[in-house]
Amino acid sequence: MSSTTTAVTGITADDLLRLFPDIDSSSEALDGHDEEQIRLMDEVCIVLDENDVPIGTASKKLCHLMTNIDKGLLHRAFSVFLFNSKNELLLQQRASEKITFPDMWTNTCCSHPLNVANETGSNLPDAVLGVKHAAQRKLDHELGIKKEQVPLEDFRFLTRIHYKAPSDGKWGEHEIDYILFIKANVDVDPSENEVQATQYVSADRLKEMFQDPTLKFTPWFKLICNSLLFDWWQHLDSGLEKYMNEQEIRRM
Repeated sequence: MSSTTTAVTGITADDLLRLFPDIDSSSEALDGHDEEQIRLMDEVCIVLDENDVPIGTASKKLCHLMTNIDKGLLHRAFSVFLFNSKNELLLQQRASEKITFPDMWTNTCCSHPLNVANETGSNLPDAVLGVKHAAQRKLDHELGIKKEQVPLEDFRFLTRIHYKAPSDGKWGEHEIDYILFIKANVDVDPSENEVQATQYVSADRLKEMFQDPTLKFTPWFKLICNSLLFDWWQHLDSGLEKYMNEQEIRRM
């Protein structure tokens, strides 16, 4: 990591090394993986303290190595739940090429705001706007959903969830995850390098899928579903406001 000042906080990468002096920057964990997915591991994520305050930046690779997660490295993320006019939720099955959590079913789109001008934010309103911009970018990248079909003003921010979950021995997640709902009828054209399948499901159908031992789900999706999603889903058209714009971070 260079000593370049980060756009997010004015903190340098050297400062981040002082906060995490034993950070693992080895590249061996990427050996044998898909070239495009390796390239994406260079994207620059927003590193946080436990109160969602940016303290620097680090590559997606550094943020997802369990050796660094176990030392406390935490980053900002978002999860989009997109519903059609029938109130069915769009699910995706992650591609086999994915380095973390390959082949697992999950919510519509899960990713990270990056250290770019319109995706950062040091206070909650700015951070929410940043993750909405990031959500537009990744819905297009992963699923071919154009931003015109998912306007910023149609995303509804519910809450933030702080969780940690391993993927395998090498990789995992440690995130403060911004939960975004949006209701839109969209055209889906998935990138095969990101997504191997999609389907719309009702709440009852999703509960049935959870009972199928042949299906695997990402840990954050199961966590949100088991604790919060189905209640939110019932109020999608009426009463969702009482769940929106939570100020406290939920710790899970």
